[in-house]
Amino acid sequence: MMALSTAAGPAAAQEPAAAKKSPKETIRTCTKCHDEDEKYPVLSIMKTPHAVMADKRTPFADQACITCHGPSEKHLMKVAAGAKPAPPDVAFAARAATPATEKNAVCVQCHESGLRMHWKGSAHESQDVACTSCHNIHIGKDKVLSKLDQPQVCFDCHKEKRAEIMRPSSHPIRDGKMTCSECHNPHGGSGPKLLAKGTVNETCYTCHAEKRGPFLWEHAPVREDCTHCHQPHGSVHGSLLKQRGPWLCQQCHLAQFHPSTAYSGTGLPGAAPSQQLLGKNCLNCHSQVHGSNHPSGPRMTR
Repeated sequence: MMALSTAAGPAAAQEPAAAKKSPKETIRTCTKCHDEDEKYPVLSIMKTPHAVMADKRTPFADQACITCHGPSEKHLMKVAAGAKPAPPDVAFAARAATPATEKNAVCVQCHESGLRMHWKGSAHESQDVACTSCHNIHIGKDKVLSKLDQPQVCFDCHKEKRAEIMRPSSHPIRDGKMTCSECHNPHGGSGPKLLAKGTVNETCYTCHAEKRGPFLWEHAPVREDCTHCHQPHGSVHGSLLKQRGPWLCQQCHLAQFHPSTAYSGTGLPGAAPSQQLLGKNCLNCHSQVHGSNHPSGPRMTR
C-alpha cells in the first residue's frame, strides 16, 4: 500500500542510495506483471492522491511502489510456471506475514499529525490493528472515508455495536446521516473509548449544544456524564435512555424520598391524589432534567 511521503519511507530506506530507481522506472517494472485484470486492485492506485508525481509529498514522487513496499528483490525474481512469487518486502494484505507494526511504520512515516497524532499507544495500535485493516489505499474511494460505508468497516470488528445501532432508538448511522468517526477518532485520542473529544459530554455537546448550559439549577449526573442515563449506540427505550422512567430515575432517587405518595397526594397542590404520580412518569413534572434556568426551578420542574 502507499502512504503520502515527504521522504522515502522505512521500506525504501533499506535500499542503497546508489540503487535508487526513478518513479517511472519502478512503475514500468511493476506493471510488467500487475495489470487491470487482477482480483486485488493494484493499478487503480494511479487514480489516488498517492500517485500524484507533481506533489513531492507523495510516494510516487520518490520511488513509487518501492517507497512503501521496499526494493522487494525476491518478489521480482522469475519463478517456475504455476509457482507464486515471493511477497514484497512489506506486504499489506490482511494475511500477509508482515507485522502490523511494520505496515504501520510505513504509513506513520508521513501520516503522523492532525487526527493521527495520538495513534501511538492508542487502543487500536495496542491491539495490532494495521492501517490497512480499515483503509484500502489502492482504490480511489476508500470505504472507511464514505459516510454510507464507514459504519460497515467498523462493524466488521465491533459486531455488538451493529446490534445496538439496529435498536428502535439510535443515532442516524444506519440512515447514512452520521458516521462512527463523528464521535470517535479511530486513530486515538486524549479521552476514553477513542472519543473525538476529551470527555463524553464534550463529544455529545458537539451536536447537543443546548444541553451544555451553564444552568442556574444543575442536575449533577447530567453534568458529570451523559451515559449515566443514555446508551449512545442504541436503546429499546426512547431518547436512547438506558431504562424507562421511573426505573431510570430511581437508580438515584429512591421512592421513599419523594415528598408525596400516589394515594394521599400529600405535598402536592391541593393534597389530592395525582394521575401523573400514579402513572409513575417522573418527566410529567420534572421536565427539565438536563438543567433549568427558571428562578423557581430547583427541582427541574420548569
